[in-house]
Amino acid sequence: MRIGCLSLLTSLFLAASEGDRSRPADTVSLAGPWRFQLDRADAGIPDRWFTRTLPDKITLPGTLPLQGIGDPVTVATQWIGGIFDRSWFDSPDYAPYRQPGNVKVPFWLQPEKYYAGAAWYQRDVTIPANWAARHLVLTLERPHWETRVWIDDRLIGTADALGTAHVHDLGVLTPGTHRLTVRVDNRMIVDVGENSHSISDHTQGNWNGIVGRIELSAHAPFGLAHQRIIPRNDGTVRVALTFRGTPPPASSPAHVVVAIRDRQARMIVARTSAPLASLPATPAQPFTTEVTVKLTAPPQLWNEFSPHLYTVESHLSSDPADVLATSFGFRELTTQGTQFVLNGQKTFFRGTLDCANYPRTGHPPTDVAEWKRILGIIKSHGLNLVRFHSWCPPEAAFVAADELGFYFHVEASSWPNHSTKLGSGQPVDAWLYAETDRILRAYGHHPSFVLMACGNEPGGPQHRTWLAKWVNHYKTTEPRILFTSAAGWPELAENQWHSSPKPRIHAWGDGLKSRINARAPETLTDYRDFISKRTVPVISHEIGQWCVYPNFAEIEKYTGYLKARNFEIFRDTLRARGLADQAKAFLLASGKLQTLCYKEDIESALRTPGMGGFELLDLHDFPGQGTALVGVLDAFWEEKGYVTPAEYRRFCDTTVPLARLARRVFTADETFSADVEVAHFGPAPLPAAVATWQLVDDSQRVVAHGQLPAQTIPVDNAVALGHVSASLRQLPAPARYRFVVALQNTPFENDWHIWVYPPKPATPPPAPSSVLVTSALDAAALSALEAGGRVFLTIPPARVRNDVGAKVALGFSSIFWNTAWTRGQAPTTLGILCDPAHPALSAFPTDFHSNWQWWYLVSRAAPLRLDALPAATQPIVQVIDDWFTARKLGLVFEAQVRRGRLLVCSIDLSDAAGDNPVARQLRASLLAYAASDRFAPTVAVDDAALAGLFTEK
Repeated sequence: MRIGCLSLLTSLFLAASEGDRSRPADTVSLAGPWRFQLDRADAGIPDRWFTRTLPDKITLPGTLPLQGIGDPVTVATQWIGGIFDRSWFDSPDYAPYRQPGNVKVPFWLQPEKYYAGAAWYQRDVTIPANWAARHLVLTLERPHWETRVWIDDRLIGTADALGTAHVHDLGVLTPGTHRLTVRVDNRMIVDVGENSHSISDHTQGNWNGIVGRIELSAHAPFGLAHQRIIPRNDGTVRVALTFRGTPPPASSPAHVVVAIRDRQARMIVARTSAPLASLPATPAQPFTTEVTVKLTAPPQLWNEFSPHLYTVESHLSSDPADVLATSFGFRELTTQGTQFVLNGQKTFFRGTLDCANYPRTGHPPTDVAEWKRILGIIKSHGLNLVRFHSWCPPEAAFVAADELGFYFHVEASSWPNHSTKLGSGQPVDAWLYAETDRILRAYGHHPSFVLMACGNEPGGPQHRTWLAKWVNHYKTTEPRILFTSAAGWPELAENQWHSSPKPRIHAWGDGLKSRINARAPETLTDYRDFISKRTVPVISHEIGQWCVYPNFAEIEKYTGYLKARNFEIFRDTLRARGLADQAKAFLLASGKLQTLCYKEDIESALRTPGMGGFELLDLHDFPGQGTALVGVLDAFWEEKGYVTPAEYRRFCDTTVPLARLARRVFTADETFSADVEVAHFGPAPLPAAVATWQLVDDSQRVVAHGQLPAQTIPVDNAVALGHVSASLRQLPAPARYRFVVALQNTPFENDWHIWVYPPKPATPPPAPSSVLVTSALDAAALSALEAGGRVFLTIPPARVRNDVGAKVALGFSSIFWNTAWTRGQAPTTLGILCDPAHPALSAFPTDFHSNWQWWYLVSRAAPLRLDALPAATQPIVQVIDDWFTARKLGLVFEAQVRRGRLLVCSIDLSDAAGDNPVARQLRASLLAYAASDRFAPTVAVDDAALAGLFTEK
């Protein structure tokens, strides 16, 4: 390849339009065919492979697995990533998936081929005569992981960055053809934590290769290498310039020229030119200097609402074509007590995670268009921040975020726990400083880069001491970004903000004792007591983690080398249980419950005075750690069909109306009341804002309404708007209503379901005379059934038989994370599924899925194992089981027993005439059905099968 004729003259405007990537005047891409060889035995270095022609062919940019290179996955494959649940290796249930030719792992996406080790890549490059005295640099944008580079038989150097490009200084090469050899090793070069998403098979996978830009560039012997941009909102920009090569003598007439271009206006708005010799320079190498430029007019500030960008364009007068063009924005992020302040205005970060899972390619995208697509989807759901969990994204992600107005929380490519520890003198300690320096140097100029943590959930006896020094070092040397110790913990006095798992409605280990499972539904609770004890902003760490049933239609999307073999296992299990035809219904019903859980999680944060933000886990699915289907979007950032972005934005947006409800269930002799608030983090206060409210029934009829006094809404959360009350005495009951709050003349509206039931009767109504009501399948019940009678059996939950080895733990909420990786933490279910039109529920208003009124029932119930009953048995109220076990579970079912009709309920309805109006209403609806002509079960169940549902006592 002759590269002299392919030399590119990059114009300043072109640099700006491409996201201000710094490019020299002469740059050529090395994308295309390369020679290649695997080095399974690590023989390449001692055998000097860099001196010979490699035999195989490959295309770069690219990865080995994407091009079908590697070994088939086996039980003995050595993965990178902890496997918390080892059952796949020894459980009989997984035996078919351990067989050669049918190996399928359930704990993450599975590559078709796998290789961990050294691989060698090689090509010839021809240096033209006009590059004879030029300084050459090789850039490998995103290799995985360590690279070593040779030119001919000369070792150039080694690089081990995970979050930034590997830049190898080739020096001056003679004109003519040279052999370029790159060795890439994707083993764990430094133990940064085996679960770090920068390296782990849990997410992007441990691929070998080079993706993104692969470029050779030519520079003047002395020229600009890097510029660090420190803008201030008064229009002052400090530009710290680093040079490569030997500086000219003081008598040299060379000048450094620095200009600031307004990218939107496409014009230069400030320029300075200074003699190089007159500028202050440090005596240390490399040669550095600093220039200060100030706009003549006030700058346009950058934020999520107005992402105004500028470019610093610097060059030496002696080489005007060799330009550094670096994008930036005027924005200053500070703190005010426990809140973030951006450009003088309070800001609330509404974040989600990116764990580097990109199933179609197996590696993160390196093009701006794809990042704009992803960030656009996230933004459409009302979020304004992405946390990059234990990894750092490529340049294209920052460019897209800058242009869209989006915020990034970046981590230094580590999860230093489990396999490694911080502060114990292990290699990770020094590596993390080097990686942080590289990330800040490469991406610190991007206005989207606002927050940084060392990594995720660190461990080690000395991790607090080590992290305190890390935070102190960077917060004193890097003013553009706010630093915290790590995501999750620890809270240190040195932190500029805290990431804490405490402010959320359910946490690891809570089980059925969490607020959402143990306490009756309300919207009063917030985290003000927790926040008031802190002196810096708090972002709640990884809220949510609510699971949804697998979407088996998603399997066909995996067209790359990563396959959803985990989904195939779960689909097989569901088929074996005879429930395959319910897969979509399970997805939709559990998805509605998942969304409901996320709504309460998010609103709890929004209604907390002084809170700094939240970060979801997650808006989209996490395919690793046992398969954590925690997203309303799938792993491709695509919708699953049960909630739209517009619906999600009702409770997650720049401005969200909020209601404080002491409860969600009422009787028709009561008064509904609520305190109305708003969380508003828009571009400016809302003057003369009027909040309106309505109670709307399921036919969309407004049954009560009103408005609150006009007021100016400041930029803040927990802003009180007023009190609402409405008598329920004239409303039909039982019925469901929506309490809707909107801000007039804005798109902002939110709602909450409430239920109104008939008042408690003075005396409990008797059961229909035609129905025997019993709590035991005793002789009297069997006799009534033998005689062709009707029996309503309400089984006490304590008497419902449960698995010994894999107990069903029924809760109101969805599964947290997944049961495989939490050792079966409760709940192990995904809500209920029913047909609201079933006559047994005709007097019990319900959706086909769990909603808040069901808390009053499932909190006093135990699901029945219906596997041993005839396959045609279909529960009237079904419980969606964990996809790992996929059992047929029910709370209400019917059967033909002997010559009679049996209706079974395992919800405790014993005090249905008491103070539980939900249980009282369900009992009334079921009894009315049992007494009606429509009660005609067709599936026959024998006594022994029924007896197997219960314990003796």
